[in-house]
Amino acid sequence: MFAFTRKTRVGTAAAALALAVTLVATGCSGGSGTTDGGAGGGGGGGNLSITFLPKNLGNPYFETSNKGGEEAITEFGGTYEQVGPSEATPTSQVQYIQTAAQQGAGGLVISANDPSAICDALDEARSANVKVVTFDSDTDAECRDLFINQATAEGIAKVQVDLVAEQIGDAGQVAILSAAANATNQNAWIELMKEDLAANHPNIELVDVVYGDDDDQTSFDRTAALLQTYPNLKGIVSPTTVGIAAAGRYLSTSEYKGKVALTGLGTPNQLREYVQDGTITAFALWNPADLGYLAAYAAKALIAGEITGAEGDTFEAGKLGEYTVGADATVLLGDPYVFDSSNIADFDF
Repeated sequence: MFAFTRKTRVGTAAAALALAVTLVATGCSGGSGTTDGGAGGGGGGGNLSITFLPKNLGNPYFETSNKGGEEAITEFGGTYEQVGPSEATPTSQVQYIQTAAQQGAGGLVISANDPSAICDALDEARSANVKVVTFDSDTDAECRDLFINQATAEGIAKVQVDLVAEQIGDAGQVAILSAAANATNQNAWIELMKEDLAANHPNIELVDVVYGDDDDQTSFDRTAALLQTYPNLKGIVSPTTVGIAAAGRYLSTSEYKGKVALTGLGTPNQLREYVQDGTITAFALWNPADLGYLAAYAAKALIAGEITGAEGDTFEAGKLGEYTVGADATVLLGDPYVFDSSNIADFDF
């Protein structure tokens, strides 16, 4: 497992960095590159040295969300660092949590690969006064200070079911291509999708749920296997940016292009060519850069003592405005957004 570290120290008067996100290929191994700015940061605002720990490096989704986090930390004058494993396995994040605490991080922003496997390490970090903010994929609630939710699980599930139902005429066989089998966010969405299909779409049959482990080639192979196993398949839903891109790559050059609908969650830059060539009609997502940006400001508010994570706490999140902490120490970014040929050219992430 290779570690990657990138640290940026900026002064409180620094201008905000513009986001110019170039998505990189999935599955890259780690490297390292550090601009050392010393511990802490942010003057009197507490220890604003904040480490971002995604599920894995080389994932285009997290490259985008981490850029948003870096932009926010630049704005409020903290120290940004990114570390992470090359593979999204349940315990692969533990060593990075421990190292961040040992090196004196003030905040840790993490997308959890497993809800429980990293809790002991997070508890140790919090004992060392590290504020823990989860985003995208949560841990057990007692293991962190705050969770930044990209959208409600119900809203994410519903938009994907609505999209596939519309695209296949509300009838036929569909399958789900997910990320890892133990990914908390994916599993929550899938259970709600199953409930929605059963309650509101009696003519749609969910024939299988398969897992691509957020790996491009594995997801590509799972797509091929689904189409071979279910010759009457009408649609695939992939609630993972890696999975939908890999499935789009397979479908775009196959006999199934235009015959099997593909939707789910992805980024415009990943899926633009598949929308333009007709492989994908529409898909959904929130802005992952905004998610990382909000998570960074939430970490800053915790570190500075502006909030504790109690329900009803409010804090300012730069250009995104004011946010309120909800039940279970959760903050909601907003509703999912649907991308299609009419608007995809307006976005660059």
